[in-house]
Amino acid sequence: MTLTKIRTAAAGSLAAAGLLIALAGCSTPAANQPSASASSAPASAGASSSAASSSPASSSASGEPCAGVKVIVDSGALKQSAASTSTCVSVDGPTVASKVLDEAKIKTEGTTQYPDAVCRVNGVPAADFDIKHKDGTYREECKGMPAAFAYWSIWIKPASGKWEYAQEGLATQQVKPGESLELLFTVDNEPAAPAA
Repeated sequence: MTLTKIRTAAAGSLAAAGLLIALAGCSTPAANQPSASASSAPASAGASSSAASSSPASSSASGEPCAGVKVIVDSGALKQSAASTSTCVSVDGPTVASKVLDEAKIKTEGTTQYPDAVCRVNGVPAADFDIKHKDGTYREECKGMPAAFAYWSIWIKPASGKWEYAQEGLATQQVKPGESLELLFTVDNEPAAPAA
């Protein structure tokens, strides 16, 4: 088998695996966290919003602990805009992640083919932005599944615990007071997970 055929087969396998993981995020939650595939999976699902209301978002920049849900957006791998932003959103109990993002004024966009896949967060990556990766450059058009080498992923961190790859999409993933929710952009599997 030639090197080109091997690379094509590997790329196809990665794309298929990414599609399965993203679609799984739209269905029932998995019992366990994905293993090694979590750091290389394409964007988790979720651009849907909930219409319910909750307390307005408040800044956690003062360094004080967040009594609600700490929301972090990290696009540092893109080197396109501010690397990381953090906001505290007041919640009284388990709340759908899409609602928490709405309260934090964070807008997610899906793709034409997969509206629940996270393709852009607050317009990032821009349609005309060249994403530099190990094989060249790429522009995200948000038509199909985001590229397996450049994507947004969803992470949840319990009040006392480690970051875990979200098992559901934003439309169904629940977050509770004291937890953190991060949208992390990864290029060529870096960063593989949110910072501690």
